[in-house]
Amino acid sequence: MTPEAQRIAIAEACGEDSDSIVRELIPDYLTDLNAMHEAEKVLNEKQDHIMNDTLWDMCEGRKYLWHATAAQRAEAFLRTIGKWEESK
Repeated sequence: MTPEAQRIAIAEACGEDSDSIVRELIPDYLTDLNAMHEAEKVLNEKQDHIMNDTLWDMCEGRKYLWHATAAQRAEAFLRTIGKWEESK
């Protein structure tokens, strides 16, 4: 999944209408932990737990989940909401 596709999918999950999204104004979720923190607020409790489990698997070898990068959090978020697409 391209970085742009990831950014758009996260913005849409946060309630942005894809037709009105100005791509330059979409937060850079893949490099900005604060933007990802805001995006994660749309998850319900079950999804939050699933995302943490996904992050735990992705961050193998790291002691704490909060060491996850913004890009890892973005991928885990998209996997959690079923929007992740494998790159071709």
